[in-house]
Amino acid sequence: MPRASLGEFEQLVLLAVLRLRDGAFAPDVSLLLEREAGRGVSRGALYSSLSRLEEKGMLAVSVQAGDDTRGGYRKRRFEVTPAGVAALRNARDAWDRLAAGLDDVFREAG
Repeated sequence: MPRASLGEFEQLVLLAVLRLRDGAFAPDVSLLLEREAGRGVSRGALYSSLSRLEEKGMLAVSVQAGDDTRGGYRKRRFEVTPAGVAALRNARDAWDRLAAGLDDVFREAG
């Protein structure tokens, strides 16, 4: 079975969800991406990516219990699945293999 590939933005979203742990709600993911990756994120792009990652089996979503809502919608908390962690690991391993021996190039490009 072929591995599901991840785009750069999908990788960043998964990493942000992992970093946020139990606090991985969409607005917090957006703020972390902006702060740590310098990526301004539209609400539509973020929710499209979150849905796509859920469809790929890389994110699990749980609905916040109780009366706490955002704009009338229940808060949804995101969690990276083992498949999502494996996809990130595969992407990082591929990066490491391709970047091996290029430290001097990266230093020169400064």
